[in-house]
Amino acid sequence: MYLAYDYPLLSAFWTMLVFFLWVMWFVLLFRIVVDIFRDDDLSGWAKAGWLVFCVVLPFLGVFVYVVARGKNMGKREMAQARAQQQEFDQYIRDTAKGHGGGSGSSVDQLHKLSEMKSRGDITDEEFRRAKAQILGDQPPADRPGPVASGTGASR
Repeated sequence: MYLAYDYPLLSAFWTMLVFFLWVMWFVLLFRIVVDIFRDDDLSGWAKAGWLVFCVVLPFLGVFVYVVARGKNMGKREMAQARAQQQEFDQYIRDTAKGHGGGSGSSVDQLHKLSEMKSRGDITDEEFRRAKAQILGDQPPADRPGPVASGTGASR
């Protein structure tokens, strides 16, 4: 009950400030450790040296690291972010290609198949089998020969 009188508002402010500065310090320390391991220009011994320096004398080690190598920290982080974005974009492209069977989406394939059926290039049975194949209703082992290639039986 008397805690509010014993701990004034300014002391609470300074306590929160010190706490957030402490958290920011650890964030900076961990970012530097990650950057030490991320840097391909450093040899193994140089990485070990920087790591020991930052662990044994953390304030001095972090300060010296930021002064000596801080300029390139941002560049390395941007390069990694760019590489991750390119990998993600490539994954999306590959997934989108693979999902459509490699030659367009399943909607496009069904449209082409429907046109082939209306022209009389394939029979109703071939149309049903090819449709099941496109929609994934049949496992690959049960799929009969080429159906949607345009060389089906004519009426």
